Amino acid sequence: MQIHFIEGYIQQIYLVEYPDRLLLLDGCTRADVDVVCDYIRNQLSRSLSDLKLIVVTHMHPDHAGGAHILRARTGAKIATANIDGHWYSGIDGILMHWSDIFLALWVAGRKNKARKNLWYDRKLQADYYLSDKEFLPEFSQWQVLHTPGHTDRDLSLYNQTTQQLYVADLFVKVKGQCIPPYPVFYPNRYRNSLQRIKEIKPTHIILAHQGELPFNEIDFTRLEQLAPTVPVTHWRSIKAKTKKALGLNN
Repeated sequence: MQIHFIEGYIQQIYLVEYPDRLLLLDGCTRADVDVVCDYIRNQLSRSLSDLKLIVVTHMHPDHAGGAHILRARTGAKIATANIDGHWYSGIDGILMHWSDIFLALWVAGRKNKARKNLWYDRKLQADYYLSDKEFLPEFSQWQVLHTPGHTDRDLSLYNQTTQQLYVADLFVKVKGQCIPPYPVFYPNRYRNSLQRIKEIKPTHIILAHQGELPFNEIDFTRLEQLAPTVPVTHWRSIKAKTKKALGLNN
């Protein structure tokens, strides 16, 4: 097994290679579809049909945005968390979907990336809905762990052979320090997820945006101290700024 680290539009892409099949650890952005396909064809000299499974760890644009298109091009299956309903449900979900796409474009701008079309279906149509502690179909080395907090359906993927753990956006590294992501919708679940990862003690942790880190370099005590105690979301931020602008904080 070899994990290929590919630079994506606003995140790292992790393509796992086996002699007879390929696994994509997350669904990328729509802008990454050609990047993944070109890498499979030109760097690995393999057929697109070798991509057998795409995991969507949660529904944000840089994790789910390319999944449906990649499935259509390659024939791969999509796996995600077995959580009821859709993340972007209802009117609030539509607005949040738009705002997450705009946020992804803002991040791209900060990285000096050209503006690209990031639109994707807000309702994921997966082939497999996986419960906590299940193993990935066709990739039995990889165990699915439910690690919610950032959203209600976050997945981490643990390779029991290599003891590498992909945690997606459970935390991010900024200026050399690991910090909680934005947003955190479920702070209590988030703290429980941190504790779970801490207890597993993998050799390395793979982040969606900053690559791979040795487990012993991560300051979980600091992460727990920085973890919010109330939800930190788009809507709360907008509401707080609006109240401040209107002088309604007192």
